[in-house]
This record gives sequence, structure tokens and C-alpha cells, in this order.
Amino acid sequence: MSTSAPQAPGITRVVLQEHDLSVPGRQMIQNRVTITPEAQAFRHWHPGEEIIYVLEGQLEYTIEGEGTRTYSAGEALMVPAETVHAVRSVGGHPGSELATYFVEKGKPFIVLAE
Repeated sequence: MSTSAPQAPGITRVVLQEHDLSVPGRQMIQNRVTITPEAQAFRHWHPGEEIIYVLEGQLEYTIEGEGTRTYSAGEALMVPAETVHAVRSVGGHPGSELATYFVEKGKPFIVLAE
């Protein structure tokens, strides 16, 4: 499955669904991601857009070109295609998100940034 991604300590990623889109060469991948306060933020990007809805807790996103902002449960954001970003849980409790990716089919959907 093309959705396999390395699991970092303190980050749990569960694939909820994966489907081809009507746009040739594109697919949708949806994950539930849980991040503990101990998890290290790592810089990465995706070969397509990522739409995020924060389910629980508070998550701090650093998005290249946009700066750093904290999002709480009930808030949403979008990370543009191929934009380097990182996320970490803040507030002392685990945070979780519903992450929906619209990415190029056949490419790794998470790429570590240098």
C-alpha cells in the first residue's frame, strides 16, 4: 500500500480510507493521527494538499511561509502541496487530527524535509 509511512515515537497514524479520485493520477488518503506531548516535531511535506481537522487537544503547526500557530479541537487548516511543515502537541495532553490528503498516486505521501 502506498500509504505506509514511518511511525515516529509518540505519533500513531491509522489509515481510515484510501480512494482513487476522478482527477487522473490523484488519490485521497484519510488518516486519524494522534500525537503525544513527548513526540518530536519533524519537518516533512506531501505530494499534494493536506486538509486537517483537529479532533482533540491543541496542536501547534509550523508551516513554511506561514509561521507557527496553535489550533484547538474543532479548528481546521490546510497545508499547501509540497510545503514543508511540522506539528507537535501542546498543552500537556495528546492531540489528534483527521488528516485528509489529496496526493499524487504512487508517490510516498510523507517525505522528510532536510
